[in-house]
Amino acid sequence: MSTPKTITKASSSAKAKKLTSSLVELKNVSKSYGEEWASDNVLKNISVEFPAGELTVIVGPSGCGKSTLVNLLAGFEKPDEGRALIDGKEITGPAKDRMVVFQETALIPWQTTLQNVTFGPKMRGDKKGPSLVREAEDLLIKVGLGEFMNKYPIQLSGGMQRRAELARALINEPTVMIMDEPFRGLDAMSRSLMQEFFLELFDENQKTNIFVTSEIDEAIFLADNLVILSNKPTTVQTVIKIDLPRPRNYKMLTTAKAFKYRRQAMELLHGEALKSFAVLK
Repeated sequence: MSTPKTITKASSSAKAKKLTSSLVELKNVSKSYGEEWASDNVLKNISVEFPAGELTVIVGPSGCGKSTLVNLLAGFEKPDEGRALIDGKEITGPAKDRMVVFQETALIPWQTTLQNVTFGPKMRGDKKGPSLVREAEDLLIKVGLGEFMNKYPIQLSGGMQRRAELARALINEPTVMIMDEPFRGLDAMSRSLMQEFFLELFDENQKTNIFVTSEIDEAIFLADNLVILSNKPTTVQTVIKIDLPRPRNYKMLTTAKAFKYRRQAMELLHGEALKSFAVLK
């Protein structure tokens, strides 16, 4: 895997565009699946804010419904009760103001890296021609893939594929980025490089970011706000404000403050995991 380069200012139209952020809210949201007499109550009365321009990380016990939460925020599904809002307006479906980077790569295998990045705007018809190509090239240079524009996904490492997907999301100029465990499956070194690179990207554009992970250290390293979910039926246990300075580095995880955050999060998650095991007995 090539090492992500330090982010530099793009040299063309991409640098002139001011990227904005949005406030995302869930208000008393509940979601179940299945028939009424045998329903699986996944989310129960969840209320939480994802502040504009901040990086909010969601953690919770395995199987608690984190992906369901992503689907509601992205507009792929609708709540049974309550409201999902972006800037005070109802989320009624997917839109380019919210881009999702998934756990598994979603790059189109028969398209080059450049073609993958330009595909969405071309299909919608809101960007086209040489200006779209230049913007895509600028983004790929920014994410360290300038030499891999004409490569196919199978020719890219896992970390490179994640960076290509970040570029593919960013070209749509979303106000919200939703990251559903995007670094899962990467080896430890690739994952740590991607975390550092992702933070550089966040510090540059200050978009609203909603990041789902199962890794506590990753959550604390990335987050402005850490949302801890309960076991099913899932509610918000607490929201921890992570008061670590930016830009961040891994040395911060060895500080007393970071250790305090980690212990608080682990105690809550351990308690919820025990409830899950008790149900299985």
